[in-house]
Amino acid sequence: MTTGNPHPSSAIRRFDSVQSLGSFVGQPAIVSWPLVIDQEMIDRFAQVTRDSQWIHVDQDRALAESPYRRTIAHGFLVLSLLSYWQASCIAFPRATLVLNYGFDKVRFTAPVLSGSRVSARFSLAQVLETRPGQARCSWNVAIEAEGAPRPSVHADWQIMVRYEEAARAEA
Repeated sequence: MTTGNPHPSSAIRRFDSVQSLGSFVGQPAIVSWPLVIDQEMIDRFAQVTRDSQWIHVDQDRALAESPYRRTIAHGFLVLSLLSYWQASCIAFPRATLVLNYGFDKVRFTAPVLSGSRVSARFSLAQVLETRPGQARCSWNVAIEAEGAPRPSVHADWQIMVRYEEAARAEA
């Protein structure tokens, strides 16, 4: 299992202001580094969430009964890794606060098989400046397993970013 950012900082797209975010709307997607979602990760997620459905944790039964012939990751496990993937390719220097604001839409469109290398594509769709130095960003995200014919997850993810100038204005 990969932890931390294993890649050089030059590979990270940096947004140091609301204006830099706004100028990136509609640009090509930023692609994260891949992460292997292995059986150990799936089992640990099942323990934490108490979701031990056989298709996730019973390798023998999955081999015998699943159309995928092996276990698959929980959709919520894959979705929960968005913060990791985002941090592997996007940074917000000068931000005093970056918050997960929620989702407008999430669709689980294909399974993530145990052992898959998975990454995320982040396309910035909209930036709404809610006050000076603070913005709500709408990211269209596609989570993809290497070699899969289509993305596993599509999500419209909302993130709130607050920069130093917003904090100074309130002081």
